[in-house]
Amino acid sequence: MNAPPLIRTTPAGVRLQLRVIPRASKTALAGVRGGRLLVRITAPPVDGAANTALVTALAKLLDVPRSAVRVVDGETSRNKSVEIAGVIDAIVRQRLGI
Repeated sequence: MNAPPLIRTTPAGVRLQLRVIPRASKTALAGVRGGRLLVRITAPPVDGAANTALVTALAKLLDVPRSAVRVVDGETSRNKSVEIAGVIDAIVRQRLGI
């Protein structure tokens, strides 16, 4: 079985496949692992803090409002699907350096 593509175009924008590492020393992108973009987040995975920090970090990196970024799958998992509205694949790849 093939893994889903790292970035997929949707009617609203794009969907990213992520692997989130909470409680990291700093919030940063850390490459690609297993077909997913690896994102290190300083927040702990408690009461949605890591998801909130992830949304904030992606919004800042992609220069979009926080309201444009939402976790659509894997809210309680390290493997997540995040949808970003109002952007295209090429812009996301450029801004994230992937």
